[in-house]
Amino acid sequence: MAAPFDTDRPHPARVYDYLLGGKDNFAPDRAAAQAGLQVNPNAATAPLQNRAFLARTVRFLAEAGVRQFLDIGTGLPTSPNVHEIAQSVDPTARIVYVDNDPIVLAHARALLTSKPEGRTAYVDSTLQDVEGILNAPELRDNIDLARPVALLLYAILHFVPDDDGPYEIVRRLLAALPSGSYLVLSHITADYEPAEWARFTAIMRAQGITTRLRDRAEVTRFFDGLDLVDPGVVPILQWRPDTAADLTDAQAALYGGVARKP
Repeated sequence: MAAPFDTDRPHPARVYDYLLGGKDNFAPDRAAAQAGLQVNPNAATAPLQNRAFLARTVRFLAEAGVRQFLDIGTGLPTSPNVHEIAQSVDPTARIVYVDNDPIVLAHARALLTSKPEGRTAYVDSTLQDVEGILNAPELRDNIDLARPVALLLYAILHFVPDDDGPYEIVRRLLAALPSGSYLVLSHITADYEPAEWARFTAIMRAQGITTRLRDRAEVTRFFDGLDLVDPGVVPILQWRPDTAADLTDAQAALYGGVARKP
């Protein structure tokens, strides 16, 4: 069931949309983002580089033969989207998007349309509702859980506090996927600028958005039991870049990695 339509409080997906230069956001989202940017301007760079990481990793997976993708925490559609990239490699690729913001879901249903040979579907849920996601008819009708699936968790796990058991959530999702599946994730870190990110997360918390930044070891722990793809868990600028970026790892401020389930 979708979350209540509430535009009086900022929502992570709409704050992210504003930081990407989108228009699907409201005054509270813009105010929260602007307050965060005042204390940490790199909060504007990180979302753009996260989208570039998404594009590189989805293409890598599609070229490696993955044809099913489960993207949890989709956010507002920003081209190129997962299905556009995957279906440019193979039009038969299937993608299930998961989010719980009604604005995200409305836009997803209107804009995230599959090529005729493939499929896209949308699940109203949160990352914490593992069983709800896995048992959703929209997933079961479009994803064959007996065949490899790419589990995509871009810039969402830092919104899951330790008390919600983020590692257990990822473990349970992976347990439902067969050998040959992949986990891809990106995660904000304060390793490079702890003071700036501490101020940013404090401002977000005051707006009702809890953010738990994790260091490299904590991010790497999400991949326990999996076979990491080279170059491992690295700052996202260093994960198989297409071109040399005129940025520092501090400006991107996310770790990312790709790993295969044995």
